Amino acid sequence: MIGTGDGNVGVVHGTLLLAFADAVAGDDDEALDNVRGELIAVLGEAALVDAAGTAASFNSVVRVADATGIPIDEFKADPAREILEELGIEDFSSGPTV
Repeated sequence: MIGTGDGNVGVVHGTLLLAFADAVAGDDDEALDNVRGELIAVLGEAALVDAAGTAASFNSVVRVADATGIPIDEFKADPAREILEELGIEDFSSGPTV
């Protein structure tokens, strides 16, 4: 799981949905295939489509915001800067600057 916690977010099948989100954000195709299959088996194909659409929406919203140069809110700047430093994101040529 990305981050910390036990996956209990108070949503029915939340742990499975978080595993799907982690797999979508990750680079392990086998893990993604496995969790897709589990999601279909437990919640059905329509839920997989909804979950994939939700993940894609988050990705696109962030990309649109980045592309338009929307500045980060001041109260988020210091925590964001700390995360960027911890992960070394700004070391990449396309890394954001906060």
